[in-house]
Amino acid sequence: MRLLLLGPLELRDRDGRPIPPGGRRVGLLLARLALTPAELVPTGTLIADLWEDEPPAAGGINALHRLVSRARRTLHRAGHDDVGVVSGPGGYTLAVDPADVDAHRFERLAAEGRRLLRTGTPEQAASVLREALSLWRGPVLPEFADVGFARRAAARLEELRLAAVEDHVEVRLEPGRAPDLLSELYDLTTAHPLRERATGLLMRALQLSGSPAEALSAYERLRAALADELGAVPSAELRRLHAEVLTDGARRGPAGAPGGRPRS
Repeated sequence: MRLLLLGPLELRDRDGRPIPPGGRRVGLLLARLALTPAELVPTGTLIADLWEDEPPAAGGINALHRLVSRARRTLHRAGHDDVGVVSGPGGYTLAVDPADVDAHRFERLAAEGRRLLRTGTPEQAASVLREALSLWRGPVLPEFADVGFARRAAARLEELRLAAVEDHVEVRLEPGRAPDLLSELYDLTTAHPLRERATGLLMRALQLSGSPAEALSAYERLRAALADELGAVPSAELRRLHAEVLTDGARRGPAGAPGGRPRS
């Protein structure tokens, strides 16, 4: 069975058929356990995460036991004895192959893609990162956005996704291909105007595309956004890139072909 967290919660059998989770609370339990597959989650943590500030009147431990029983029945009815909610010393574990949880698989592939990027194997890195990003179906667990643990997991995984997107751009960023990346980078920097690495990649792509003036404009947009929203300045690395683009622009002269979609 596969458990999918990178989007709305889905349980699928080996043939890809959906399995009903058995209600919101059971879905919450399975999602919480799937975030740390094959690891024991303490009973107190589960009660706090699933009920937050409104613990069940009948007692948290008894309510959790009943919920675990419902989750086990859901998995049993689906005929998946390879996956189960297993009790342990002071908590419960989702006994599942971590590779069958999309969030875990994404993290592993994203880390491998970054390693390959750093070791100079761009084709392999691009392939692995593409596979990692293809696992995403939408925002993480949007139906549980009102629950603290789900919000925290969504924020952490989204940050990893954005880093993987940037890695995937970086590994493809070379003179002949830079113009093809501009639309993607404009979308990324528009959606996330404070991400310095994304802006740096956009600046580099514009520079490689023969548009240093537009690269300088991208820097100015980030500088203004950082000052207005955070009272901060661009990093030393980005300032060095800015100086490099300035030098490149001076060498090229006032002409400069527009690259991609300049934004005001």
